[in-house]
Amino acid sequence: MKYNQQTQEKIERIYSELDYIIRYERGNFQSGYCILEHKKVVVLNKFLQLEGRINTLIDILPQIEVDTERLSPASLKLYQELMAGIEAKEKKGGNPNPEINN
Repeated sequence: MKYNQQTQEKIERIYSELDYIIRYERGNFQSGYCILEHKKVVVLNKFLQLEGRINTLIDILPQIEVDTERLSPASLKLYQELMAGIEAKEKKGGNPNPEINN
């Protein structure tokens, strides 16, 4: 998996299948994003570069409720890969997404 527009779209599809809306807005985001959980809206800083957008979308995944039964097979596979990368990072530190190559 690479940092490109297609990767971003695949990750955004996970959110879409979970009925989340992703918006790219200007604002004062200390972390680069804001989650409006009750409205299922994720607002990302529109000035983030592609790599920052992808990393931020991945960082948010563990914070939202994910019903894996709602995900398509392709999205479920990607979600499981991303979560495995996050868990690996938490266990030993380092890159949260070892399967992503620059």
